[in-house]
This record gives sequence, C-alpha cells and structure tokens, in this order.
Amino acid sequence: MKVALETSVIVAALDAADPAHAACRRILLSGKPGAWTHALSETFSTLTGGKLGFRISASQAAALLRDFVSPRLALISLTGPDLLAAYSESEKRGIRGGAIYDYLHLVAARKAGARRMHTLNTADFQAFHRSGDPEIAPP
Repeated sequence: MKVALETSVIVAALDAADPAHAACRRILLSGKPGAWTHALSETFSTLTGGKLGFRISASQAAALLRDFVSPRLALISLTGPDLLAAYSESEKRGIRGGAIYDYLHLVAARKAGARRMHTLNTADFQAFHRSGDPEIAPP
C-alpha cells in the first residue's frame, strides 16, 4: 500500500460542494487507498450529524459506506496491542485528548506500510509527525 487517507478526504470525496471534492474523489477512486476502519464511523457521524449543512439518514449513510466507500478502501484494523502502543507513544509526541484519533489514523497508515497519508487537516498531523511516519499531504 502506497497511500492512506483519513476521514476528511472521504467526506470531501462524498460532498460535491466541498472545494477539495474533485481531488479527494480522485484519490478515493484510484488504487484502493488504505484507511483506518474508524474512518467509516467518523464519516457516518459527519454525514448523519448535519455538520456539513445537510444531514442524510442513517440508512442512506450506511448504504453509501457499504456500497460505495468501503469497496474502494483497503481497511486497516488496529488491535488492542496496536492501540496500547500508540497510547504509550502519545506523550512524547505531544498528543492529548481528541488528538489521539488523528494520531491513530497515522498509526494505521504506518502499520499498513503507506508512504503517504492524505488529509485536509495537514497542520493537525504535522504537530505529531516524526521521521519514519508516512508523509502527510493534502489531496
């Protein structure tokens, strides 16, 4: 796997009104990028929660994720030991609170051997990025 992506890229790929829609859609549709399984839950939450200025039903979001999104991704699972190791690294990377969820996207990308992780929130990830981690890049 060469490329991984985090939730912001999936959401933008689904939202035609997003300025990054075309670039994010291209990434989602090309080469089966990797994504941490939790990205599906975050995408579901965003689509059904109204944060985008619209809200779709839970059944519509589930169908979209099942039929369109997940078949295009190489889903990456993190085990209990993976999570515990990430928590142990968090202090030296300056990670607290909710930033752990961003960091776990990076951990999953690293686990899968991705060379690059695409996100629309590059600054959030650069704060805890270290040598040996996948490159953090916008779409």
